[in-house]
Amino acid sequence: MMGRSKSVVLVGAVVILGSCATLAILKLLSPNVKKKRLINSTGITDADHVKNFISGTRSENDEEDAGEVFHDLMEDEIVSEQLTRNIQFFGLEFQRKVTKSFVVVIGLGGVGSHAACMLLRSGVGKLLIVDFDQVSLSSLNRHAVATRNDVGTPKALCLKKHFSLIFPECEVDARVQLYDSSSEEEILGGSPDYVLDCIDNIDTKVALLAACVRRGLKVLSATGAGARADPTRIRVADLSESSIDPLSRAVRHRLKKEHGINGGIPVVFSQEKPKAKLLPFEGSSGNDENPSDYQIVPGFRVRIIPVLGTIPAIFGQVMASYVVTKLADLHVQMEPVVNLDLDHYHILHHRLIEHEELLYGTAMEVQVDVEEVMYVVKELWRGRSARDQSQRDVGRGMWRSVNELMLVRWDRAKPATVSNLILLKFKEAEEHEASTFGEIKQKDPVFFAMVSDVLKRAAADFGLKE
Repeated sequence: MMGRSKSVVLVGAVVILGSCATLAILKLLSPNVKKKRLINSTGITDADHVKNFISGTRSENDEEDAGEVFHDLMEDEIVSEQLTRNIQFFGLEFQRKVTKSFVVVIGLGGVGSHAACMLLRSGVGKLLIVDFDQVSLSSLNRHAVATRNDVGTPKALCLKKHFSLIFPECEVDARVQLYDSSSEEEILGGSPDYVLDCIDNIDTKVALLAACVRRGLKVLSATGAGARADPTRIRVADLSESSIDPLSRAVRHRLKKEHGINGGIPVVFSQEKPKAKLLPFEGSSGNDENPSDYQIVPGFRVRIIPVLGTIPAIFGQVMASYVVTKLADLHVQMEPVVNLDLDHYHILHHRLIEHEELLYGTAMEVQVDVEEVMYVVKELWRGRSARDQSQRDVGRGMWRSVNELMLVRWDRAKPATVSNLILLKFKEAEEHEASTFGEIKQKDPVFFAMVSDVLKRAAADFGLKE
């Protein structure tokens, strides 16, 4: 018992000593830090900046100092300490790219508030946040920072107020307005590094995405997060690959029909089927009424869709992670959307063995099992022919495409391993095996280089010699 008491006392002493050391270090740093942070060359303090942020006003000094502060953020001891984990993850120069970035977030509900909040916490130096709506009591189950005291406050101003307490060095421009054609230039005209579409109205969403494509802006779009419960089915892929989600389908159709846009826009979506539909709208009388009679803004949804707050929050976190890694030039291989089940991989494995026996008289050099076939088909070739990596076949179309695909060796002189298998259509496989390595390289150097790079990644993933 005495030994245990001594241990508790010892642990307590260590904790107290550590706290005292931290306080001492901060005390030593504080004069220089405060001098560096709170008083700039014009005599304006950060407290004045924060006051202006919350009030929504900006002084002339704010405008003049923005560029200087923007470039010097990582030199600030408090900022660099706050972003220590990010700096360790990305490296200082790559984190500096994040800090110098400008991101626009449109739609600040369950998805957008979490996306904007994590962009801020990740050190993005300039944010333009846009939403015409107010915080409601029912939105507190999914909003990133709002409290009961914020109910009735415009969502944009609510976020700005809380953001000034989290990372006051970020330049936050909050707009209480609706995105439409009349506000396009005002919102998108500042050459943002990324635009996040977190809008749940289809007309506005289509208009925003079309404008971003027309202007050449990088944009990431969120689709339906309501009425879902399975976080493991959330994916990031091209709009043309998004399946099951009704909002994705409608947006894809409208963009193609009205703007000639077939894809090229990354989206966050769920492969889970919605578990509920819009609930009927009840007016003050308690009877079902026409929702359009109660719209504040024409075209925007009044009826309620059931929402489990965790799912839109995860959507927002995924969006922030995607954008921050892009800003930091960190390549992240998103899990491909491949709608195949285990039976399909068994078929492809069996087809490979049969082909090897037919061509080489034995299958002894097939050095992959079904699990490794799954990796090759899904991770390397995304369920499509190496000759055609377009995203046309999704859902049942992908199932049908398996009937005309097979795995063959890239280099016939090497065994059939994860780093020497390509997925081709039957006719393409015949043509490939009738050609030499030199002929392929000379005839189609771009394809040759692409396949070589993909198979090098496979070798690295499995620790194999090339």
